[in-house]
Amino acid sequence: MANFSKSSVPQFSVDVYQNEYLPEGGREVNAIVTVTATGGGTIGSAVRAPHLYAPGQGPDAAVAIMVDCSGSMDYPPTKMRNAREATAAAIDTLRDGVHFAVIGGTHVAKEVYPGGGRLAVADATTRGQAKQALRRLSAGGGTAIGTWLRLADRLLSSADVSIRHGILLTDGRNEHESPGALKATLDACAGRFTCDARGVGTDWEVKEVTGIASALLGTADIVADPAALAADFTQMMETAMGKEVADVALRLWTPVGTEIKFVKQVAPTVEDLTARRVEAGPRAGDYPTGSWGDESRDYHVCVQVPAANIGQEMLAARVSLVIPEAGGASRSSGAGSGGGSAQSLGVQGLVRAVWTDDMAASTSINPQVAHYTGQAELAQVIQQGLDLRKEGDFDGATAKLGRAVQLANASGNADTAKLLAKVVDVVDAATGTVRLKAKVAEADEMTLETRSTKTVRVKK
Repeated sequence: MANFSKSSVPQFSVDVYQNEYLPEGGREVNAIVTVTATGGGTIGSAVRAPHLYAPGQGPDAAVAIMVDCSGSMDYPPTKMRNAREATAAAIDTLRDGVHFAVIGGTHVAKEVYPGGGRLAVADATTRGQAKQALRRLSAGGGTAIGTWLRLADRLLSSADVSIRHGILLTDGRNEHESPGALKATLDACAGRFTCDARGVGTDWEVKEVTGIASALLGTADIVADPAALAADFTQMMETAMGKEVADVALRLWTPVGTEIKFVKQVAPTVEDLTARRVEAGPRAGDYPTGSWGDESRDYHVCVQVPAANIGQEMLAARVSLVIPEAGGASRSSGAGSGGGSAQSLGVQGLVRAVWTDDMAASTSINPQVAHYTGQAELAQVIQQGLDLRKEGDFDGATAKLGRAVQLANASGNADTAKLLAKVVDVVDAATGTVRLKAKVAEADEMTLETRSTKTVRVKK
């Protein structure tokens, strides 16, 4: 595991928002845990002027860029050119000293640069060579994304670095590989590197692209117009260059008789982490959160506690942040292999339960919890509504998407409200009264589906 100096590592903080009061017989405790990383001290300079950054001065990192080169990338021919330009822009954004490789993906994965099963180290010379090599990228062949990811994993793991990241671009469906084969690859790569996934155009499968990003704790998005790829790739790489600490896990300890019902990231996107728990010693489990730079994220923790009498109180859960040791919970692909040995990031938050007969106290819902419960429901009803629309159940789709409009309106999620308005005609946002549009552009529907998990934070 990397040794971190105080100057290079962000300082983490944990804040817990909850209503700790339960009525007699009450057993469910909900809390929003806000995790914030600040003041790594390197991010601003890394992003603004990557080449002024001396090797070794920033966090040690390796990046693999996977570019779809299947036959469909030639329709229209500008798509392949845009992909090459976007990859060149991403290469220009690499910080000096970062290890990197470019992979061309079809039904097989090819090393485009540097080749020979190794990574290049970014400097003016290798950036120039890599951009020359991009000229050899041409479209032809099928799509087997799992092969791209396995090559990326092999290359990234050859570098002794703390942060490993992939960027994946596809324009089509994963037709030359079974869903099971892709899932096996994602299971094998989970915890080994993070990966952002982008779908370009409208001929790809939203659930495939979002599934890749979700499994590998990265972001997913649509770039409907290939001309926008370069700006998107630049921003993705800037964010990747801003990451300063990898493999951070949310560790939850609970007392005897207490059961964790779920753990979800709820901002900036909804991501259910419940099934990703890795045991970390008696009554403790680690939930992976990926790599961090200067940023803040919110998590919803729901705990079931034993019944207790009025006036009793208990600690329902203790939340801390750790970096599991290499070979332990985080880097391994096996879910149950973490022994709990970890570097603590020195912060914790407490989730409490207090039983009271004060009805006003025990029935009020914490505003943070209420807001994110609504945002999680918003993501869910958009997915359900779009699925029902595809199946031809227009009444069901109208009901779900109407509820989505109502939730987006109530929570001030203006971005999602705008996307919904391209799929439904809004009659009354407050009541969720809508009509399905007769004609919807494919790009608009795919954008809504891809971005359905993006949330807004509670207005303080």
